[in-house]
Amino acid sequence: MIDRVIEMFEIVANGNHGSVWLVLFIGFVFGAIILYSRLDKFEKMAGFMIFEDTLVPRMAMTTVALSSVGFYFLVQNGYATFSIKPIFLTGLIVGAIIFGIGLVILGKCPSAFFVSVSEGRVDAFVGVLGGMTGGAVFTLLYPSIKEFMGPYMGAHQVIDFFSDYSFVIVAIFSTVLLLTAYFLPTIEYKDPADFKTKE
Repeated sequence: MIDRVIEMFEIVANGNHGSVWLVLFIGFVFGAIILYSRLDKFEKMAGFMIFEDTLVPRMAMTTVALSSVGFYFLVQNGYATFSIKPIFLTGLIVGAIIFGIGLVILGKCPSAFFVSVSEGRVDAFVGVLGGMTGGAVFTLLYPSIKEFMGPYMGAHQVIDFFSDYSFVIVAIFSTVLLLTAYFLPTIEYKDPADFKTKE
């Protein structure tokens, strides 16, 4: 396990995408944005789940819209590379259900776990331990369960079907997300527990 962690850092360092320190710096900036926007709070995700808070979807749509355009230019100009993950339908459905259950119970997405741990939140620490344990179990049992993940259905992108108009598709996708985030009403969830504490 330790060898694989070391290998992960070596891949980052030798991947011509910046040093490990640069990656760490970007991670710290990302964490600071999450803290500033309060997306690491259980109340924000809980409010989103019961349709009483719109910060999470608005932030997510804005982030995806802006990063889609930026990432497209980075890839097209040779500054970044990526690989499309293959589609195994059964595995995707089961994985999505497990992921969704964990998201609802803990009230955080994986990227926010470590930010919450830095604040000393015990629930987030339990979530990190659970995620690492689940990842280790999946890695160890993968040879036995891969046949249950369903048939290989290829690795596709939407722009594969519009190869001559790839930038137009990215631009339309980003514009729709930005407009949706802009016109989505601003609703902020008020946790009843906060008012009980003040009383």
